[in-house]
Amino acid sequence: MNAVKTNSINAWLLASRPKTLTAAAIPVMLGCATAYIYGQFQWTPAVLCFLFAFLMQINANFINDLYDFLKGSDREDRLGPERACAQGWITPRAMKAGIGVMTVASGIDGLCLLYYGGWEMIPVGLLCIVFAFLYTTGPYPLAYHGWGDVLVLIFFGFIPVGCTYYVMAHGWNSSVTFVSLACGLVIDTLLMVNNFRDREQDAISGKKTLVVRFGARTGLILYFLLGMAACWCCFYFLFIGKVYATLLPQIYLIPHILTTQKMAKIHRGKELNRILGETSRNMLIFGILLTIGLVL
Repeated sequence: MNAVKTNSINAWLLASRPKTLTAAAIPVMLGCATAYIYGQFQWTPAVLCFLFAFLMQINANFINDLYDFLKGSDREDRLGPERACAQGWITPRAMKAGIGVMTVASGIDGLCLLYYGGWEMIPVGLLCIVFAFLYTTGPYPLAYHGWGDVLVLIFFGFIPVGCTYYVMAHGWNSSVTFVSLACGLVIDTLLMVNNFRDREQDAISGKKTLVVRFGARTGLILYFLLGMAACWCCFYFLFIGKVYATLLPQIYLIPHILTTQKMAKIHRGKELNRILGETSRNMLIFGILLTIGLVL
Protein backbone atom coordinates (compact mmCIF):
# COMPACT_ATOMS: atom_id res chain seq x y z
CA MET A 1 0.00 0.00 0.00
CA ASN A 2 2.85 2.39 0.77
CA ALA A 3 3.99 2.15 -2.87
CA VAL A 4 0.79 3.78 -4.17
CA LYS A 5 1.72 6.73 -6.37
CA THR A 6 0.09 10.00 -5.35
CA ASN A 7 -3.00 10.90 -7.41
CA SER A 8 -2.55 7.81 -9.62
CA ILE A 9 -5.39 5.75 -11.06
CA ASN A 10 -4.69 3.11 -8.43
CA ALA A 11 -4.91 5.78 -5.71
CA TRP A 12 -8.33 6.92 -6.97
CA LEU A 13 -9.52 3.33 -7.17
CA LEU A 14 -8.52 2.76 -3.54
CA ALA A 15 -10.14 6.05 -2.50
CA SER A 16 -13.42 5.05 -4.17
CA ARG A 17 -13.55 2.04 -1.80
CA PRO A 18 -15.15 -0.35 -4.33
CA LYS A 19 -16.16 -2.83 -1.62
CA THR A 20 -18.67 -0.26 -0.32
CA LEU A 21 -20.52 -0.26 -3.66
CA THR A 22 -22.43 -3.31 -2.44
CA ALA A 23 -24.38 -0.97 -0.16
CA ALA A 24 -25.24 1.20 -3.18
CA ALA A 25 -26.29 -1.72 -5.39
CA ILE A 26 -28.58 -3.59 -2.99
CA PRO A 27 -31.29 -0.87 -2.63
CA VAL A 28 -31.52 -0.33 -6.39
CA MET A 29 -31.66 -4.09 -6.98
CA LEU A 30 -34.53 -4.39 -4.50
CA GLY A 31 -36.31 -1.38 -5.99
CA CYS A 32 -36.09 -3.05 -9.40
CA ALA A 33 -37.43 -6.33 -7.98
CA THR A 34 -40.37 -4.51 -6.39
CA ALA A 35 -41.16 -2.80 -9.69
CA TYR A 36 -40.94 -6.18 -11.44
CA ILE A 37 -43.63 -7.83 -9.28
CA TYR A 38 -46.04 -5.04 -10.24
CA GLY A 39 -45.14 -5.31 -13.94
CA GLN A 40 -43.39 -1.94 -14.03
CA PHE A 41 -39.70 -2.86 -14.46
CA GLN A 42 -37.75 -0.96 -17.14
CA TRP A 43 -34.11 -1.51 -18.09
CA THR A 44 -32.98 2.03 -18.93
CA PRO A 45 -34.07 3.74 -15.68
CA ALA A 46 -32.73 0.71 -13.79
CA VAL A 47 -29.25 1.24 -15.28
CA LEU A 48 -29.45 4.99 -14.58
CA CYS A 49 -30.47 4.33 -10.96
CA PHE A 50 -27.54 1.94 -10.47
CA LEU A 51 -25.16 4.51 -11.97
CA PHE A 52 -26.50 7.32 -9.76
CA ALA A 53 -26.17 5.12 -6.67
CA PHE A 54 -22.58 4.17 -7.52
CA LEU A 55 -21.57 7.77 -8.28
CA MET A 56 -23.13 9.07 -5.06
CA GLN A 57 -21.51 6.31 -2.99
CA ILE A 58 -18.08 7.10 -4.43
CA ASN A 59 -18.69 10.82 -3.93
CA ALA A 60 -19.67 10.23 -0.28
CA ASN A 61 -16.51 8.14 0.18
CA PHE A 62 -14.38 10.98 -1.23
CA ILE A 63 -16.11 13.55 0.98
CA ASN A 64 -15.72 11.43 4.13
CA ASP A 65 -12.09 10.72 3.28
CA LEU A 66 -11.22 14.40 2.84
CA TYR A 67 -13.12 15.91 5.74
CA ASP A 68 -12.27 13.21 8.28
CA PHE A 69 -8.64 13.87 7.33
CA LEU A 70 -9.06 17.63 7.71
CA LYS A 71 -10.75 17.13 11.11
CA GLY A 72 -7.86 14.94 12.24
CA SER A 73 -10.10 11.90 12.74
CA ASP A 74 -7.89 9.63 10.61
CA ARG A 75 -5.01 9.31 13.05
CA GLU A 76 -2.18 6.77 13.09
CA ASP A 77 -4.20 4.54 15.43
CA ARG A 78 -7.02 4.17 12.87
CA LEU A 79 -8.38 0.62 12.92
CA GLY A 80 -10.47 0.67 9.75
CA PRO A 81 -9.36 0.43 6.12
CA GLU A 82 -6.74 3.03 5.22
CA ARG A 83 -7.94 6.37 3.85
CA ALA A 84 -6.46 8.00 0.75
CA CYS A 85 -5.80 11.52 2.07
CA ALA A 86 -4.40 10.29 5.38
CA GLN A 87 -2.04 7.92 3.55
CA GLY A 88 -0.94 10.59 1.07
CA TRP A 89 -2.33 8.63 -1.88
CA ILE A 90 -4.39 11.65 -2.93
CA THR A 91 -3.70 15.27 -2.06
CA PRO A 92 -6.52 17.29 -0.44
CA ARG A 93 -6.58 19.63 -3.45
CA ALA A 94 -6.97 16.71 -5.87
CA MET A 95 -9.66 15.15 -3.64
CA LYS A 96 -11.66 18.39 -3.75
CA ALA A 97 -11.47 18.24 -7.56
CA GLY A 98 -12.56 14.58 -7.46
CA ILE A 99 -15.53 15.49 -5.29
CA GLY A 100 -16.48 18.16 -7.81
CA VAL A 101 -16.30 15.72 -10.71
CA MET A 102 -18.39 13.08 -8.91
CA THR A 103 -20.97 15.69 -7.87
CA VAL A 104 -21.36 16.92 -11.44
CA ALA A 105 -21.44 13.37 -12.85
CA SER A 106 -24.15 12.27 -10.43
CA GLY A 107 -26.08 15.45 -11.22
CA ILE A 108 -25.97 14.72 -14.96
CA ASP A 109 -27.15 11.17 -14.37
CA GLY A 110 -29.93 12.52 -12.18
CA LEU A 111 -31.04 14.86 -14.97
CA CYS A 112 -31.35 11.85 -17.27
CA LEU A 113 -33.64 10.22 -14.71
CA LEU A 114 -36.00 13.22 -14.87
CA TYR A 115 -37.24 11.90 -18.21
CA TYR A 116 -38.60 8.84 -16.39
CA GLY A 117 -39.34 10.14 -12.91
CA GLY A 118 -40.47 13.71 -13.58
CA TRP A 119 -39.39 17.05 -12.15
CA GLU A 120 -40.42 15.95 -8.65
CA MET A 121 -37.18 13.96 -8.54
CA ILE A 122 -35.07 17.16 -8.43
CA PRO A 123 -35.51 17.78 -4.67
CA VAL A 124 -34.64 14.15 -3.96
CA GLY A 125 -31.45 14.32 -6.00
CA LEU A 126 -30.45 17.58 -4.32
CA LEU A 127 -31.07 16.04 -0.89
CA CYS A 128 -28.75 13.13 -1.75
CA ILE A 129 -25.97 15.51 -2.78
CA VAL A 130 -26.45 17.92 0.15
CA PHE A 131 -26.54 15.19 2.80
CA ALA A 132 -23.45 13.52 1.33
CA PHE A 133 -21.67 16.69 2.43
CA LEU A 134 -23.57 17.26 5.68
CA TYR A 135 -22.64 13.78 6.89
CA THR A 136 -19.09 14.86 7.79
CA THR A 137 -18.93 18.59 6.98
CA GLY A 138 -20.43 21.87 8.14
CA PRO A 139 -20.95 23.28 11.64
CA TYR A 140 -23.03 20.24 12.65
CA PRO A 141 -21.57 17.14 10.95
CA LEU A 142 -24.33 14.57 11.28
CA ALA A 143 -22.04 11.54 11.60
CA TYR A 144 -20.38 13.16 14.62
CA HIS A 145 -23.70 13.61 16.44
CA GLY A 146 -25.13 10.09 16.20
CA TRP A 147 -27.40 10.58 13.17
CA GLY A 148 -25.62 8.05 10.97
CA ASP A 149 -28.07 5.20 11.59
CA VAL A 150 -31.10 7.35 10.76
CA LEU A 151 -29.43 8.57 7.57
CA VAL A 152 -28.69 4.99 6.51
CA LEU A 153 -32.38 4.11 6.83
CA ILE A 154 -33.28 7.11 4.68
CA PHE A 155 -30.49 7.19 2.09
CA PHE A 156 -29.84 3.44 1.80
CA GLY A 157 -33.44 2.41 2.33
CA PHE A 158 -36.41 4.62 1.56
CA ILE A 159 -34.83 6.99 -0.99
CA PRO A 160 -32.95 4.54 -3.26
CA VAL A 161 -35.52 1.73 -3.09
CA GLY A 162 -38.49 4.08 -3.29
CA CYS A 163 -37.09 6.28 -6.03
CA THR A 164 -35.99 3.31 -8.14
CA TYR A 165 -39.55 2.03 -7.93
CA TYR A 166 -41.03 5.49 -8.52
CA VAL A 167 -39.14 6.26 -11.75
CA MET A 168 -40.60 3.06 -13.19
CA ALA A 169 -44.07 2.94 -11.64
CA HIS A 170 -44.79 6.57 -10.64
CA GLY A 171 -46.27 5.48 -7.35
CA TRP A 172 -45.69 4.04 -3.89
CA ASN A 173 -47.25 1.13 -2.00
CA SER A 174 -46.83 -0.94 1.15
CA SER A 175 -44.44 -3.34 -0.55
CA VAL A 176 -42.06 -0.46 -1.30
CA THR A 177 -42.27 0.65 2.34
CA PHE A 178 -41.39 -2.77 3.76
CA VAL A 179 -38.65 -3.46 1.21
CA SER A 180 -37.15 -0.02 1.94
CA LEU A 181 -37.25 -0.60 5.68
CA ALA A 182 -35.73 -4.09 5.43
CA CYS A 183 -33.00 -2.78 3.11
CA GLY A 184 -32.11 0.16 5.34
CA LEU A 185 -31.99 -2.01 8.45
CA VAL A 186 -29.72 -4.65 6.96
CA ILE A 187 -27.33 -2.06 5.50
CA ASP A 188 -27.18 -0.29 8.87
CA THR A 189 -25.42 -3.40 10.22
CA LEU A 190 -22.42 -2.26 8.17
CA LEU A 191 -22.37 1.15 9.87
CA MET A 192 -22.90 -0.47 13.26
CA VAL A 193 -19.86 -2.75 12.97
CA ASN A 194 -17.78 0.23 11.80
CA ASN A 195 -18.87 2.22 14.84
CA PHE A 196 -18.35 -0.79 17.13
CA ARG A 197 -14.78 -1.18 15.88
CA ASP A 198 -13.97 2.54 16.08
CA ARG A 199 -15.74 3.31 19.37
CA GLU A 200 -12.60 4.21 21.34
CA GLN A 201 -11.09 6.35 18.56
CA ASP A 202 -14.47 7.98 17.90
CA ALA A 203 -14.79 8.93 21.55
CA ILE A 204 -11.40 10.67 21.38
CA SER A 205 -12.40 12.45 18.14
CA GLY A 206 -15.71 13.62 19.62
CA LYS A 207 -17.75 11.45 17.27
CA LYS A 208 -20.85 10.60 19.30
CA THR A 209 -22.16 7.48 17.59
CA LEU A 210 -24.73 5.28 19.28
CA VAL A 211 -21.96 2.89 20.31
CA VAL A 212 -19.97 5.74 21.88
CA ARG A 213 -23.08 7.03 23.67
CA PHE A 214 -24.41 3.71 24.98
CA GLY A 215 -21.42 1.36 24.98
CA ALA A 216 -20.04 -1.67 23.16
CA ARG A 217 -22.61 -4.11 24.54
CA THR A 218 -25.45 -1.97 23.20
CA GLY A 219 -23.71 -1.77 19.83
CA LEU A 220 -23.43 -5.54 19.65
CA ILE A 221 -27.10 -5.99 20.57
CA LEU A 222 -28.17 -3.38 18.02
CA TYR A 223 -26.07 -5.08 15.34
CA PHE A 224 -27.87 -8.36 15.99
CA LEU A 225 -31.34 -6.78 16.20
CA LEU A 226 -30.91 -4.80 12.98
CA GLY A 227 -30.43 -8.02 11.02
CA MET A 228 -33.31 -9.68 12.82
CA ALA A 229 -35.63 -6.72 12.19
CA ALA A 230 -34.78 -6.76 8.47
CA CYS A 231 -35.95 -10.38 8.32
CA TRP A 232 -39.08 -9.61 10.35
CA CYS A 233 -40.06 -6.96 7.80
CA CYS A 234 -40.20 -9.70 5.17
CA PHE A 235 -43.17 -11.38 6.86
CA TYR A 236 -45.30 -8.63 5.32
CA PHE A 237 -44.99 -10.38 1.95
CA LEU A 238 -47.11 -13.28 3.19
CA PHE A 239 -50.06 -10.88 2.97
CA ILE A 240 -49.51 -10.31 -0.77
CA GLY A 241 -48.90 -13.98 -1.57
CA LYS A 242 -45.11 -13.72 -1.90
CA VAL A 243 -44.16 -16.69 0.29
CA TYR A 244 -40.60 -16.95 -1.07
CA ALA A 245 -39.99 -13.27 -0.32
CA THR A 246 -40.71 -14.14 3.30
CA LEU A 247 -38.93 -17.47 3.59
CA LEU A 248 -35.73 -17.00 1.56
CA PRO A 249 -34.42 -13.93 3.47
CA GLN A 250 -34.65 -15.92 6.72
CA ILE A 251 -31.63 -17.93 5.46
CA TYR A 252 -29.63 -14.73 6.02
CA LEU A 253 -30.04 -15.21 9.78
CA ILE A 254 -27.61 -18.14 9.77
CA PRO A 255 -24.52 -16.15 8.65
CA HIS A 256 -25.77 -13.08 10.57
CA ILE A 257 -25.89 -14.97 13.87
CA LEU A 258 -22.49 -16.57 13.25
CA THR A 259 -20.97 -13.17 12.41
CA THR A 260 -22.51 -11.63 15.55
CA GLN A 261 -20.90 -14.35 17.66
CA LYS A 262 -17.50 -13.71 16.06
CA MET A 263 -17.94 -9.97 16.59
CA ALA A 264 -18.62 -10.52 20.30
CA LYS A 265 -15.59 -12.82 20.62
CA ILE A 266 -13.15 -10.43 18.86
CA HIS A 267 -14.62 -7.41 20.71
CA ARG A 268 -12.00 -4.84 19.69
CA GLY A 269 -9.07 -4.11 17.39
CA LYS A 270 -8.23 -4.36 13.70
CA GLU A 271 -9.41 -7.95 13.57
CA LEU A 272 -12.95 -6.56 13.50
CA ASN A 273 -12.28 -5.67 9.85
CA ARG A 274 -12.99 -9.37 9.23
CA ILE A 275 -16.47 -8.74 10.61
CA LEU A 276 -16.82 -5.75 8.28
CA GLY A 277 -16.15 -8.03 5.31
CA GLU A 278 -18.52 -10.71 6.58
CA THR A 279 -21.23 -8.12 7.22
CA SER A 280 -20.91 -6.82 3.66
CA ARG A 281 -21.21 -10.40 2.40
CA ASN A 282 -24.20 -11.11 4.63
CA MET A 283 -26.19 -8.07 3.54
CA LEU A 284 -25.51 -8.96 -0.10
CA ILE A 285 -26.87 -12.44 0.63
CA PHE A 286 -29.97 -10.85 2.16
CA GLY A 287 -30.44 -8.55 -0.86
CA ILE A 288 -30.09 -11.39 -3.35
CA LEU A 289 -32.41 -13.71 -1.41
CA LEU A 290 -35.11 -11.03 -1.09
CA THR A 291 -34.74 -10.12 -4.76
CA ILE A 292 -35.15 -13.76 -5.80
CA GLY A 293 -38.09 -14.14 -3.42
CA LEU A 294 -39.85 -11.11 -4.88
CA VAL A 295 -39.27 -12.15 -8.49
CA LEU A 296 -40.35 -15.80 -8.06
